[in-house]
This record gives sequence, structure tokens and C-alpha cells, in this order.
Amino acid sequence: MAERKINILICCTGSVAALKIPDIVTRLKQENAWTKRGDPVLHIDLRKWADILVIAPLDANTLAKISHGICDNLLTCVVRAWDLKKPLLFAPAMNTYMWEHPLTREQTDKLEGWGYRQIPVVEKTLICGDKGAGAMAEVSTIVEVILEERGKLLDER
Repeated sequence: MAERKINILICCTGSVAALKIPDIVTRLKQENAWTKRGDPVLHIDLRKWADILVIAPLDANTLAKISHGICDNLLTCVVRAWDLKKPLLFAPAMNTYMWEHPLTREQTDKLEGWGYRQIPVVEKTLICGDKGAGAMAEVSTIVEVILEERGKLLDER
């Protein structure tokens, strides 16, 4: 039987929650879901390579760009070229007032309408000192969702 391998592309945006990326990668390594990091390649090559796309954290700026089709950096170009039959997971992270703005709901609904899966924000005291919803989901939750999607793909193969 051929090796059953699922490639996971982890992307992040300018949110302060990006400091949790090493924790996500470390946990995925512990689960044997992450074995190596490849050399940088073009957005189409990344799209072809990855079986799952994870954007954690997804800040308000990049959420707005993706929902409106703006492709002005590598991440937004990969998303725009993404195969809609493959899982795309996004974990929003932003200030509570940004999270509660009506545009944010419209934009997350649009992404979910395309089949992307949201990993819900949590309520906590944010780095800025505000308390409320908008913080990125816990690392354990993000890893759990990634592993769930990975398992589905492995079951299909």
C-alpha cells in the first residue's frame, strides 16, 4: 500500500495571534501530521501541493481581501487559486469591536458559503485589554479541527 500522506499548508496574517503558529506546528508534529517544511514556491504550486489550507490567524484585513477577491500577496493568491473541493479552514482573530462589526459577519458567511470551514473565535481578554469575542480559537481546538479534516481525507483515499 502506498504511503497515505496529507499535505497541510499553514498560513497566517498580521494578527498578534500569529505568535501561536509555532505551537500549532509543534502540536501537529507531535501528532505525526507534520513531517517537513518545503521550499517556498509559487501560489499555484502551493495550491497543487496542499490538501488542506489553514489560515490561523485570519485578521480582519485579510478576511476582507479574501471575501472581495483581492489577491495582492501570496496568501490571498493561494486562496483565490484554491481548489474548492479541498478543505480550507480559517480561524479569525481580531478586536471584539472589529469582530462584532456587521461586515465581519457578511464576510465570514461568504467564505462559509464557498465551503470554507470557520474555526470559531473565543471570548477572552485580548492583547489590547478589551474583553470579549474575537480571539483566535485555542491551539488545541485548531489542531483538533485540522486532524479531523486530515482524517476525512485519509478515509477517502
